[in-house]
Amino acid sequence: MIVVIQCAARKQADAGRLVTADGTPIEFVADPKSAPVDPAHVYARPDDLSDQSVSWRRVLLRYNDESHHNPLGLCPAYRLYENATYNRLVDKFGMEKVYILSAGWGLISASFLTPHYDITFSPSAERYKRRRKTDYYDDFCMLPVTIGEEILFVGGKDYLPLFCSLTSTARARKIAFYNSAQVPDARGCSLRRFVTSTRTNWHYECANAILAGEFRIS
Repeated sequence: MIVVIQCAARKQADAGRLVTADGTPIEFVADPKSAPVDPAHVYARPDDLSDQSVSWRRVLLRYNDESHHNPLGLCPAYRLYENATYNRLVDKFGMEKVYILSAGWGLISASFLTPHYDITFSPSAERYKRRRKTDYYDDFCMLPVTIGEEILFVGGKDYLPLFCSLTSTARARKIAFYNSAQVPDARGCSLRRFVTSTRTNWHYECANAILAGEFRIS
C-alpha cells in the first residue's frame, strides 16, 4: 500500500534552503511580486529561471542527484513539516511507500530533499503564498507508473485535483479520503468519506486512523 498525504504550512524552523550563487537563501512562494520585502531572502517560484541557467526545480533535482553530503541541510520531505504524522507514516509503512503532495513541488517521495517553501492551495492564505489553478507548475510526479498496489490519498479538497492529475496514468487502484458533506469530483479514484467534526487539518486525524488500522481496504 502506498500512502500520499498533502503537505503542510508549518515547516521545521531549521529547514535548509536553496541559495543563489552569492549564498542568499531562496524563499519559494507562489507570487514573488506580492511577497513582503525581506532583504534576507530572494523570493522565487519553483519554475522561475535560476542563476544557473535552469529552473530552480531543475537545480533542486540536480542537488538531490549530486549532493550526497547535503551541504545545505535540506530535509527529506517527510521531515520538513512540523506535524509528527509524516514521520509516523514512514515509520509504519517505510520510506518507499510514503509520498507527499506538495503545492510547490508536486508529488514527491518521502526521501526527496526538499527546501523550505511557502506555497499552498488554501484559499484563505495570503496572496503571495496561494497557488492558483491557472498558475504554471512543472510538478514532479515521483510515483512509479506501474505499482501493483493500492494508493491512498489523504488530503483536502483543494489538493485533490492535483493528486488526480498527477496520478492519472498510474496503473493502480486509488482511494481518496474526503471530509466534506458534498462528494468531491475525483476522476479515477474510489472515494471514502472520513467522518469527523474536525474541519481544519482533518487529514491528520484520518492518517492516524490509517496508522491505527481502522480502515480495511478491499
